[in-house]
Amino acid sequence: MESAIFSSESSKDMKLLLELAKKFGIKTKRLNEEDLEGMGLIKAIKDGRTGEFIDTDKFLSELK
Repeated sequence: MESAIFSSESSKDMKLLLELAKKFGIKTKRLNEEDLEGMGLIKAIKDGRTGEFIDTDKFLSELK
């Protein structure tokens, strides 16, 4: 399975791309801002995981 994400300021261009994909038998799904933010958050969480534990007190004091 292959995936791609397109982003456009033009709803007319996006509609054309989605229609073209449909003609080729490619499944599509429109993403809203909330979907994109969720994907970004998932990526940030995955990138930030190190498998190491930190000292909670030290972390909290650094936040202050």
